[in-house]
Amino acid sequence: MSDMIALKDVTKSFMSDRSIKGADGRAHWFTAVEPTSLSIQQGEIFGLMGYSGAGKSTLLRLINMLERPDSGQVIIDGTDLTTLSASDLRVARHNIGMIFQQFNLMSNRTVFDNVAFNLTVSGYPSRDIHKRVMECLAIVDLTDRASHYPAQLSGGQKQRVGIARAIAPSPKVLLADEPTSALDPATTRSLLTCLRDINEQLGVTIVIVTHEMSVIRRLCHRAALLHQGQLLEVADVRDGSIQAATLIGQGLVQED
Repeated sequence: MSDMIALKDVTKSFMSDRSIKGADGRAHWFTAVEPTSLSIQQGEIFGLMGYSGAGKSTLLRLINMLERPDSGQVIIDGTDLTTLSASDLRVARHNIGMIFQQFNLMSNRTVFDNVAFNLTVSGYPSRDIHKRVMECLAIVDLTDRASHYPAQLSGGQKQRVGIARAIAPSPKVLLADEPTSALDPATTRSLLTCLRDINEQLGVTIVIVTHEMSVIRRLCHRAALLHQGQLLEVADVRDGSIQAATLIGQGLVQED
């Protein structure tokens, strides 16, 4: 199986809050991602796990170049995104869907229009938008909510709209940044089932950020453990080589 995502020695640093200064009275840089290389296979569900500050969300944002790496390469389906112009990068991002922690829906637009907006900006043929939106809402079991507004939805339904919006342009990669953190356990299980079904039906590669071991075990094929910007290990979840009890005991991940 070929690699869909390849990160090669990517790094990322940020300037610290200017209100927090060192002994010399000046703001300093901190490294969010140490030199990291990682390969994710086509059709794989891959987890990035670790507590807050581990660097997992920054690493996720490097994959779609919402954060540009200070050094290294980000290769998606054979294309090095770090070499692209701004216009070419916008086109390349059509192959990368994003699911956000806080849903990021437009409150003044219906469920249908939230999903359709993503198709419009990606240049999808206008004559086909209605059909495609309803197809995506059917995948997440929300066709009966097409005319509703976000305020009329539960948290789980809002996140399903976010998923439908993300898959609408038929991306090859789906990135999910803590998509279950605002949901109760039952809704979380339902959402993970939805993501697994999408992976199986559409063959889309999924990368999910989480600090919960249960999310990793229920959904992922493999997972990477990050701590303080460093990639500590990559483990196969399916063969039991990931040592949940050890990681939880060390305070590197959380059990629900």
